[in-house]
Amino acid sequence: MSATPSRNTTGEVGLMLSRGVNSAAQLSPAPIRTLDDCWNNIGVVGDQTCRELTRHIHCQNCPVYSAAAAQFLDRPIAPDYRREWTEHFAIDKQIATPAKISAVIFRVGGEWLGMPTQAFQEVAERRVMHTIPHRRQGVVLGIVNVRGEILICASIGKLLGLKSTAVVKRQLAVFGRLLVADWNGQRVAFPVDEVHGVHRFHAADLRGVPATVANSTISCATGVFPWRNFTVGYLDPDAMFTSLNRNLS
Repeated sequence: MSATPSRNTTGEVGLMLSRGVNSAAQLSPAPIRTLDDCWNNIGVVGDQTCRELTRHIHCQNCPVYSAAAAQFLDRPIAPDYRREWTEHFAIDKQIATPAKISAVIFRVGGEWLGMPTQAFQEVAERRVMHTIPHRRQGVVLGIVNVRGEILICASIGKLLGLKSTAVVKRQLAVFGRLLVADWNGQRVAFPVDEVHGVHRFHAADLRGVPATVANSTISCATGVFPWRNFTVGYLDPDAMFTSLNRNLS
């Protein structure tokens, strides 16, 4: 560092110097030599009787002030200064908890599935479905009236290629529901056998889809996560609606 700092450097420490020698010493890591803080006595902060003010206008332009700034910046480091900072950076960094993923968990046959909460608009009761001619065996089951709007009703089970499996009887009564999804402006109704509700889990809990799962399911799922005593397949809405649109065309 040069003996005389630049005017910008002087300005940066000017506030600390203008507070006085005692204040500057408290902010520094080690004691500094006594400063001639004339700016606080006869300078712009003091009674402004210094004869040099007529030449320099402001104390920050005076070589005496610049020399004091250099002395302040070049002060020696206290013996404990490095140790304190070493201990500070040696402390284990607290890793922030990853944000949780919010998903709606539902059951189709014997499979528990989940999809991002923001993909759904409504969980409704089952209602009368009207079939579409020549569409009886495919993914599209028909159309339903939801709050005055006619929506396509599609089978998630057929879309994912899920095999029909026997469902273990539950102690509590369960009722089929209609999940109304809205993704990129496209609204579709999916009948499901049961809806658990919203569940939050950490992204770290998401695991890869097992190789034994059907190819159509793998293409629509981003992974699986544990929930209670089950493994839930986490579905990707983009892939789901892309696959659905292929079946609609």
